[in-house]
Amino acid sequence: MEASNILGAALVFLCAAVVAVPIAQRLGLGAVLGYLIAGIAIGPWGFGVIRDVQEILHFSELGVVFLMFLIGLELNPAKLWQLRRSIFGVGAGQVGLTAAVLFALLYLSDFAWQAAVVGGIGLAMSSTAMALQLMKDKGMKRNEGGQLGFSVLLFQDMAVIPALALIPLLAGVGGEAETDWAKIGMKIVAFGGMLIGGRYLLRPLLRFIVAAGVREIFTAAALLTVLGAALFMDALGFSMALGTFIAGVLLAESEYQHELEIAVEPFKGLLLGLFFISVGMALNLGVLYTNLLMVLAGVATLVFVKSAILYGLARLFGLRRSVRLQFAGVLSQGGEFAFVIFSAAAAQRVITPDQLSLLLVVVTMSMVTTPLLMQGIDRLLARRYNTPEEGHEEHHVEDDEPQVIVVGFGRFGQVIGRLLMANKARITVLERDISVVSLMRSYGYHVYYGDATELELLRAAGAERARTIVITCNEPEDTMAVVRLCQQHFPHLEILARARGRVEAHELLQAGVAHFSRETFSSALELGRKALTTLGMHPHQAYRAQHHFRRLDMRMLRELMPQRQGDVAQSSRIREARRELEEIFEREMHNESRRLDGWDEHE
Repeated sequence: MEASNILGAALVFLCAAVVAVPIAQRLGLGAVLGYLIAGIAIGPWGFGVIRDVQEILHFSELGVVFLMFLIGLELNPAKLWQLRRSIFGVGAGQVGLTAAVLFALLYLSDFAWQAAVVGGIGLAMSSTAMALQLMKDKGMKRNEGGQLGFSVLLFQDMAVIPALALIPLLAGVGGEAETDWAKIGMKIVAFGGMLIGGRYLLRPLLRFIVAAGVREIFTAAALLTVLGAALFMDALGFSMALGTFIAGVLLAESEYQHELEIAVEPFKGLLLGLFFISVGMALNLGVLYTNLLMVLAGVATLVFVKSAILYGLARLFGLRRSVRLQFAGVLSQGGEFAFVIFSAAAAQRVITPDQLSLLLVVVTMSMVTTPLLMQGIDRLLARRYNTPEEGHEEHHVEDDEPQVIVVGFGRFGQVIGRLLMANKARITVLERDISVVSLMRSYGYHVYYGDATELELLRAAGAERARTIVITCNEPEDTMAVVRLCQQHFPHLEILARARGRVEAHELLQAGVAHFSRETFSSALELGRKALTTLGMHPHQAYRAQHHFRRLDMRMLRELMPQRQGDVAQSSRIREARRELEEIFEREMHNESRRLDGWDEHE
């Protein structure tokens, strides 16, 4: 593709995304479905603006590659080992059972047995990109359903390798592959070399780059790590996504973990959007129109079979009923690796061109159904958990006019909620993690299921009548979304928010939120005060030291709020303010040392 064509295609992609995604969000369809609709509109069967779908689809797989690298950064080898039961138990069970059932159905529908084997395996795969994005949107990443879903996706990525190796055998050309032990041995050695090099060479290389003090070079090094691992594994015949996942795991315990996340995150978001658009472009509407009933039946069968098997495995694994539906729904679609497996099978003539077109349309349409299916599951769960219950349960909310709305009921939100309820405050709690909702309700808490970034949910929760909203979301972007929504539609609300650190605190200050709490700051100060008393400091003086440090640190936080992105003078201002804070603190504590009065008892 020429440079001018690339720029033109990029412009078309950006325009389609900017128009379609906000409209889809407004209609409640979700961003993923918005990208798919944008792809259909600009693809060969829409307005025909872009026709070279396969080349763009291959390039857009880099979105999955970057996503898997970021997931690997969050998992150290010890944590990965803890997931072995779910990866090789539930993951292997899902692929094996789904492939077996779909093989039987395809064989009964006049597919040759070789084509039915390939079709069953390919359709057993789920979309890593779509599933992980929906897990994030639905708050599943931290619950047991999200962790089990990730384990299944990881096994599917590993299963692609033997699936591709099986295709030449099914085509009847496996004799050479059986005797080519030298080539297989070279691949194993190269893979082992990548593991050793990643373990012992990447960190010194990053340390050398960081010492240069040029941030752009660090970003380049992060991209080199991701793309290098992906292309190396692709050359070995393995999954690119699996290669970058391994690279991420090898760097998970390094001191550069968070910097790598910051460097790679923007590229991941853009490329994932491109991936979903290209999947929409790949939808062959001609095949859909010609075989409409067959395609619809195939999509319904695929989604039903996968959902039923996943639900059964989730039940055997011990997931709560409230989580099983989300787990089964989020993995019910066909995946991007089906495109790879079916294309390779068509090249070896294991499946016919007509079968290839039909299977690809079924996979694409199943991906379109997943956001709609998850919305249906959301409504079902909301109706189950948000309908006023009758019977003997004692409600914590005394009437329908709450004084306080608490958004998020994890460990942080639970402490706030318990304190408010102990003081007879009328509260409404909103939580989008269904496992937390069901668990808290079993303990007697009245928690509502839903996403507080939706305006209608806040209205239904009584935001127009409440006095205060306390936002305790895990994700900073969710916190800011709720803040903006409240400022725009409920300006009377007093907003209190949780900040993970100084960066999030600065964002809240810039948004005009005066009341916030950094989640570890107060507890760290309290422990520091107790440490001072163990060193012999008078309890009153230790308390005053804690008080002065809190006040001065808050002052420094406000004064050092970045004026603009990438302010080069920020680091020097921080050093100067830190010296000033230490001088003021020392002077005030010197004055306090003369004013001891009666605080004689240690806690």
